[in-house]
Amino acid sequence: ATNRPEILDKALLRPGRFDRRVIVDRPDLKGRIDILKVHSKGVKLGDDVNLEEIAKSTPGAVGADLANIVNEAALRAVKHGREFVMQEDLREAVEVIIAGKEKKDRILSPMEKRVVAFHEVGHALVAALLDKTDPVHKITIVPRTMGALGYTMQLPEEEKYLVSKEELTSQIMVILGGRSAEEEVFNLVSTGASNDIERATQTARSMVTIYGMTDKFDMMALESVQNRYLDGRAVRECSDD
Repeated sequence: ATNRPEILDKALLRPGRFDRRVIVDRPDLKGRIDILKVHSKGVKLGDDVNLEEIAKSTPGAVGADLANIVNEAALRAVKHGREFVMQEDLREAVEVIIAGKEKKDRILSPMEKRVVAFHEVGHALVAALLDKTDPVHKITIVPRTMGALGYTMQLPEEEKYLVSKEELTSQIMVILGGRSAEEEVFNLVSTGASNDIERATQTARSMVTIYGMTDKFDMMALESVQNRYLDGRAVRECSDD
């Protein structure tokens, strides 16, 4: 198995050798539910466990991610002296996989806590006011080991395979809602929006260069995506100018 088939020796791929490619894509909602069922077979689950909810909260997750979620939930249940894994264990496990463990030794000042809180509420408020956005599932300002001082979790109501221009535009507005809240409430521009800016830029760039969603360039492909089902590298078809 490899996610870099382009670096393999051409002689290996000739007929009679490794001539058949089996592409394993990321599982959809049903696939994630089935994978969670497989990995939870040897785990005692509580009556409140809803694997479909966990599957909905993990779009883009692969089998290894889902296995880690079940294992992390089981460890949390043992740590709290419980014989059964409860839904709260699985929810916390999802957050651990997404953002890392709670970083309890990171103590924010009262002002920093207010800034982070308003930043996250900014995301949630824009999401609530706009159409074509996923509903907000959770807001937290508990720092995590992967660097996040807080985050706003949105969960899609259904599995989607196509995203419209309006939906992508709304996504960008939600992403930038945190920085806007900081400026509006505190007249402050901080480093807390660095990841938001990166995500918004990538989405906007894809809308222009790959999806043909602008009037200026219309249906012109300025970038092509190689190995779409593997590493998804983008190759620029023209200069930045």
